[in-house]
Amino acid sequence: MHRKIKKLAIANRGEIAMRLISTCQEMGITPVLLYSSADQNSKAFRRCLEKVCIGPAEAKKSYLNIPAIIEGALASGADAIHPGYGFLSEKAELAQACNKNNLIFVGPPENCLEIFGDKVLARKQAIKCGIPVLPAYTSSVKATEENADKLLAEAEKIGFPIMIKSTHGGGGRGLRIVHSKKEWPEAFTSAQRETKVAFGSSEIFIEKYLPSARHIEVQVFADASGQVFHLFDRDCSIQRKQQKIIEEAPALLPKFIQQNIHSAAVELLQSVKYLQAGTVEFLYQEEKFYFMEVNPRIQVECPVTEMILGIDLIRAQILTAQGLPPFIQKAFTPRGHSIQCRIYTENMQKQVPDFGTLGTCEFPQGVNRRFDMGYESGDEVPGFYDAMLGKCIVWEENRLRAVEKMKKALSETLIFGLKTNISFLQDLISHEIFMRGKVHTRFVEEVFLPSWKEENVHSLPPEVISTLLKTFSVPAKPFSSKKTEKYFNPWTYFSE
Repeated sequence: MHRKIKKLAIANRGEIAMRLISTCQEMGITPVLLYSSADQNSKAFRRCLEKVCIGPAEAKKSYLNIPAIIEGALASGADAIHPGYGFLSEKAELAQACNKNNLIFVGPPENCLEIFGDKVLARKQAIKCGIPVLPAYTSSVKATEENADKLLAEAEKIGFPIMIKSTHGGGGRGLRIVHSKKEWPEAFTSAQRETKVAFGSSEIFIEKYLPSARHIEVQVFADASGQVFHLFDRDCSIQRKQQKIIEEAPALLPKFIQQNIHSAAVELLQSVKYLQAGTVEFLYQEEKFYFMEVNPRIQVECPVTEMILGIDLIRAQILTAQGLPPFIQKAFTPRGHSIQCRIYTENMQKQVPDFGTLGTCEFPQGVNRRFDMGYESGDEVPGFYDAMLGKCIVWEENRLRAVEKMKKALSETLIFGLKTNISFLQDLISHEIFMRGKVHTRFVEEVFLPSWKEENVHSLPPEVISTLLKTFSVPAKPFSSKKTEKYFNPWTYFSE
């Protein structure tokens, strides 16, 4: 059944909010930004004419507050809600609340979110489909001191090294690698603490850890007709603290592995009657792959898939939510190679985020070069959320040329006022092992970082910086003059 979306509420922030706003405007849909007080003069706030404040800066009182999000969407007259990624994007409760309030949820159905929002249930579904998995202990257990010894005994049965993983949520939160019994107490305690804070649940499980595996993803899309098809693969092995930093598409895989891993991803989503965009994640080592998890949403790394196929996955999501065909073509053929680098405000020497006010920023555009940025000159990077400014994405005819294009794009990117990870990214993609495509998920922390030192070799000469600062003054950011912002009292829903 077709149902037209005329106004779309965006329950997110930063670069994904900007991306959603842009696609909505291209499609003739009115975007409405649901924002927290910390983002009241953000780039997305300035770009979006209609917006609703859904609460204060703290995420649990705004971007994680389902009643406030629903009330904000209804107050604006929106037809639908898009949750972006992170926050509530994988929560069945938000989809349920949308359905109860006659709002279209631009995401998978509730039953799919219930299965794939729980890593243990997702693993069981993969096993039903005959997809290989790693040895694990998956009985529902809370990360409490009373259960620590029991879980340690199970870890010893599996054999170290193992991973402690949160049953709910993702993004590397709550994940700890344990190499020996000696490391267990500290790893268990930190996983317990982070899991509870990040996801409001202390449920965990343990799984065998592969020390030199690659992180391979398959982008899958299911349209309103019930057709499920893959959009090829990505390599997301470059990670730090279990967080992806650099992504590539396509992954460098043997042909038979590529075919098998694509088929496995499609079969898994077909088995639950999936709808919308989704990503099936695998670990790959020694010509064998193992199911890891499903992300039932759009992903930070989706742009590299878009670049090799020439598609817009956000547009496809919105069309599918309306019951319309998401793509014109019937078959996809990947072309060339795409690389994405995530740009953070971060003090790399101390390995901590750098929050505060940005000075002059220049993100130089070019042919097959794309910057998806959530901030611009003079913006405040608030300490309530992560410190990702956005992403630089490039495309070229082959991987080597794509790497060279990325080096050039990063060298021309200027960000003043806060420390960033740009020098780190430049050195990383110049590393011999990265250039040869021989990396694994522990490459950054075990191979690259121990010998890396930021020497500011990529910094511009002082006289050039001085000239730039004089040339590019940072203007004050005006608020929209149009009175399209609606207010209500979301604080009613807060629970301390």
